Amino acid sequence: MSAHPQQRPTLYEQLAALPPGLTGEILDGQLHTQPRPTGPHVFTASELGYELIGPFERGRGGPGGWWIIDEPELHFICNAEVDVPDLAGWRRARMPTLPEGHRFTVVPDWVCEVLSPATESKDRDIKMPIYARFGVAWAWLIDPGKHTLEAYALKDGTWREIGRFAGAARVSVPPFAAAEIALDDLWAPT
Repeated sequence: MSAHPQQRPTLYEQLAALPPGLTGEILDGQLHTQPRPTGPHVFTASELGYELIGPFERGRGGPGGWWIIDEPELHFICNAEVDVPDLAGWRRARMPTLPEGHRFTVVPDWVCEVLSPATESKDRDIKMPIYARFGVAWAWLIDPGKHTLEAYALKDGTWREIGRFAGAARVSVPPFAAAEIALDDLWAPT
């Protein structure tokens, strides 16, 4: 009798088995891992979430009608195309309730990636095309080191830049143009 060859874990099983302190994604059939983000990165993502949740999720000073979620596990293809943006947003009309588990299978309306030297090329060159391919309507790239926000809208399957903002500007940016964000609030104090 011949022994059964040992089966190699699937990419999703490898992703699920990552040790604490590493995050992972399956992008275009490849497992990508990176350490947890730095303080300035987390600060920027947290502050942006704070700025958006009041007016857009809770309707305080804004229209409401959104879910704004930190680091959701997006399953564009269940267990095969698994992206984890820093923030994502869904109009409640499209996703009336949150999923019971950790897999988000409804394509978000908006994603935000907070750039770092270690992730910028992956965010721009790998993840942005994936977001376009699956029909995410808006994407923001925020660089806490350079103090910039780039905003994009998807048109005919291609990203079109709709704004580039820097420093301490006060901005109203789609899809969240109903409220103003002071960019200076997003940058970690030095």
